Amino acid sequence: MVEHTRTLDFKIAFAIGLGTMIAAGIFSLSGTAVAAIGSSAVIAFVIAAVIAGITAAGYSEFASIYSENGGGYLFSSRTFENDTLVYAIGAMLFLGYTGTTAFYLATMDEWFFRFVLPEAFHVLPHGTTGVLAALLLGTLNARGTEESGMFQLFVTGAKVAVLLAFIGGAFSFRGPSTAVGTFATGFTTDVVGIVSIAALAFITFFGFSAIAASAGEIIEPKRTVPRAIAASIVTVTVLYALVIVAMVNSPVPAEVIAREGETAMGEVAAGFLGPVGRSLIVAGAIFSMVSASNASILAASGIGSLMGRQGQAPRPFSRIHPEYNTPFWSIATATGTIVFLIVAFIMLFPAEGGVLPFQISVPLPVVGSLAITELGLTTLTGFATLNLLLPLSIVNLALIYSRRRYPDIERGFRVPGVPLVPIAGVLANLGLIYNLPLKGVLVGVVLVGALLVAYLSWGGAPAVDELFEKVVEPEPAAEETAGGADTEATDEDRYRVLVAVARPDRAARYIRLADTLGKLQHDTPHIHVLNVTQIPEQTPSEVVRETAESRVTRIEELLAGEDLDADYTVEGHICQDVAFDILQTAREGDVDQILMGYPEEHTDVAETIEYKAPCGVMFVRGFTDETDASVVNVGAGGGPHHKALLPMVERLGRDGAELHVVSVNPDGGGGRAESADATVAGLSDAPEVQIHNVQAATVAEGLVETAAENGGILVIGATRTRRLRRWVFGSTPDRVIDLADGAGVPVIVYAGDRGVQGPIEDYLYPVYRSLTGRQRTEAPADGTSTEGN
Repeated sequence: MVEHTRTLDFKIAFAIGLGTMIAAGIFSLSGTAVAAIGSSAVIAFVIAAVIAGITAAGYSEFASIYSENGGGYLFSSRTFENDTLVYAIGAMLFLGYTGTTAFYLATMDEWFFRFVLPEAFHVLPHGTTGVLAALLLGTLNARGTEESGMFQLFVTGAKVAVLLAFIGGAFSFRGPSTAVGTFATGFTTDVVGIVSIAALAFITFFGFSAIAASAGEIIEPKRTVPRAIAASIVTVTVLYALVIVAMVNSPVPAEVIAREGETAMGEVAAGFLGPVGRSLIVAGAIFSMVSASNASILAASGIGSLMGRQGQAPRPFSRIHPEYNTPFWSIATATGTIVFLIVAFIMLFPAEGGVLPFQISVPLPVVGSLAITELGLTTLTGFATLNLLLPLSIVNLALIYSRRRYPDIERGFRVPGVPLVPIAGVLANLGLIYNLPLKGVLVGVVLVGALLVAYLSWGGAPAVDELFEKVVEPEPAAEETAGGADTEATDEDRYRVLVAVARPDRAARYIRLADTLGKLQHDTPHIHVLNVTQIPEQTPSEVVRETAESRVTRIEELLAGEDLDADYTVEGHICQDVAFDILQTAREGDVDQILMGYPEEHTDVAETIEYKAPCGVMFVRGFTDETDASVVNVGAGGGPHHKALLPMVERLGRDGAELHVVSVNPDGGGGRAESADATVAGLSDAPEVQIHNVQAATVAEGLVETAAENGGILVIGATRTRRLRRWVFGSTPDRVIDLADGAGVPVIVYAGDRGVQGPIEDYLYPVYRSLTGRQRTEAPADGTSTEGN
């Protein structure tokens, strides 16, 4: 897998925590809290901060041990051995982060509808701007954590400035002494109300976990994470207390604050500072919710990525995008979940009644009945908070268990008072859960239960670290076999080719070919030779380790007897899944090209690699030590695989190779005729290109016969119709290989990196081919060519 580079320093880690905490909680709950319990809202927020601080201390201790992405899920997986428990924690935290983000963006949507959108746009369903913001933030996070981190820093600074202006406006309006006096007389003794508000306000302090969940992106995490967590909680608590003081001194009547609810702070700002104040606080609220959502998406994707790596989520969740260096599929899933929650809670089933013409209720012994088709923002808050508080309780217990299970492990930070402090945290979290909105709790329990049933039915997948083992670590080739090549492994400009070898006797010829093609890109390419020995199911790795070691030894002995002017290393693995091992090695090594034999038996391995490779793949067949690459025949065609091979062919031409474009008009129904114009245009920088328009029964026969006459090698692109046909490379490449074996023609079948849109294109392309097939078949003979694409 392409490795992360840590890019977030203390100020950005602090901004992640601060930005997540200063969000919808203070902007939407402050009005509700003051309307319900007056000045006692400060007590409620401080209670929530203290409870959060207890668990935050546990997070800090764990983060000082395990400096990776994943937060509470990572800590639990390193502490507990029960896979189901660990999965439940990961699933709840993923839902908690995405639910929190949905809450932030749904609240932002209310502010948009109340203060920003013109009346003409109020016909849009509530939640529309929240959905759009989720998609934009998902795109931002998918393109890079450094970019999203700098965005977080900028927006957090802006909203802190807005809050300070709001607080300053209140004290200026009332005067410091009057403001303090009014605040002091506004306390109540409503204990139930205080605890209920504290339960809702807890979501505003959960930003500390976003810091720990992003520890894998943070520079010096063992030192930075605890400092950033502590600093952000203290800063936010002080700011929240001052905001409550300002709200209590509002010139806006209490009944208006209660009626405005989530948007009351905007009206209060207008009372202090006039229309300018309202605009300022509206901008600050939107900034706050956007930045908090950005940080939560980053945290959710970190958990999803780790779950994929550990086999408790689809494995693509752990895959790092080769260009953006982010867990693209995990981010996409988190974004999709956020959109689903906004649509479900706000657009389809809002608190005032949803789109259904009838109401569904469930009988409950305590409340009588509960309408489950009416959800809304408060229910969404309860749903998100439940999925945060339950995992936090388990993390507190994990801290106690970790101290006993790993007493000697190095801990950069230690929570005082263990086990009493973590137990107090568990009890406090359970107390907050008891005071959450009932519908939110029920929805959360049902959804988590459904995910648990799905996981138990699936059974999970082996963790990435369990799938393969490096039996023989790579060592540079001897200096005399490397021909004096520069073997500096840290040179990031080197072109890297991964050569997957199943049969030791083919290693030398594959290295020569890889070196020849690699030198088209760099003077001294590095060839990484990999041999994978498969472990049969239910077989201990020790049984095949000796076999794997002997195979690598045999490869090294054969290579030592060859005159190889190439820089290469040899590595041996044992693995349950050969395709996965090759792909994982390619990602970890950040290779530019994979070269391996065209499948003879294990076609499923080649199929998986061609679908999921992070770079281009060359499947080769028929190459010998005497293969002449000075003549290159390329089948004309179209499609991304064909286009991807043209730069390589063009470089061969510029390097002196004789290029032949073979265009076949099949008169026996074996393939479709295509125009050769695109192929010739793709080789425009080559000194000379010879075009052959031939007639044959099939495309494959025309290609092989012409290549045999011209001499040299034949290069064709993999087809895109294999998804529906379930063949290895489609009809033309397979037929070419069969015919080339008998004719002695070496063949390269090239598959380019398809990107994330590749799977969709694979399914749509056969339809496109069927619709355009008649037109292509009727093309004139002098403009036709192969199906290879």
